[in-house]
Amino acid sequence: MKNTETKTQMKAIILAAGVGSRIRPLTDNCPKSLLKIDGKTILEMMLSHIRDCGINDVVFVLGYLQEQIKDYVSANFPDLNARFITNEKYAETNTGFSLMLAMESIEGSDFVKFDADVVFDKEILKKLIECEYDNCLCIDKNINLDVEEIKVIIDNKNQVVKASKIVNPQEAVGESIGIEKISAETAKILLEELKVMMEDEQNHQEYYEAAYERLIEKNIPFNTLDITGLRWTEIDTKEDFATAKKIFA
Repeated sequence: MKNTETKTQMKAIILAAGVGSRIRPLTDNCPKSLLKIDGKTILEMMLSHIRDCGINDVVFVLGYLQEQIKDYVSANFPDLNARFITNEKYAETNTGFSLMLAMESIEGSDFVKFDADVVFDKEILKKLIECEYDNCLCIDKNINLDVEEIKVIIDNKNQVVKASKIVNPQEAVGESIGIEKISAETAKILLEELKVMMEDEQNHQEYYEAAYERLIEKNIPFNTLDITGLRWTEIDTKEDFATAKKIFA
């Protein structure tokens, strides 16, 4: 278990470079993370939780309509130690490429990584920071697993064996919700792995979970935190957005 001092030194990475094409026209002139749920933007809810849990250093990876996000963070969270990284190739790359760019700024710290389109209870982040595992994926076991979900297979030690969209739903224990904790030690290895991956342009469309799986194959353990029953949702479509409004009204 990490002590309180270590927790406050932890950093956050928010991946917010994407276009949000599946939720258009809502994102034609607005980044997905600035859409509002019950009067608050998705990003405001996320950053409030991050700050309340003692994290003040946040690295953003931006691309689509990035100036709106920069202006929003500067205006609404002026005391946040925010660093903005631009993924110039956001239109033709995926989350693995964005995570690689962000990790250049982590500088030997533990970090929590967030997909910018996840809305969640603060309790999820609190539990993740406090959990005993160095590398940990938040998973929901009470999910109807389909093609789009990142499905997770674990072994009898609660260690991740596979985490991807192509996992057989019948073999999966649940869905990874897009929030993970990574140790400083693993972060260095993960960055090198991502760099190797992204040297091949065929990997530019890979999700960051592909890099996690490559580390798992090298016997670097990733565990899971069961957050079943706590509120969260990922917003990919207009239907997801409607669901989020119901859950967090």
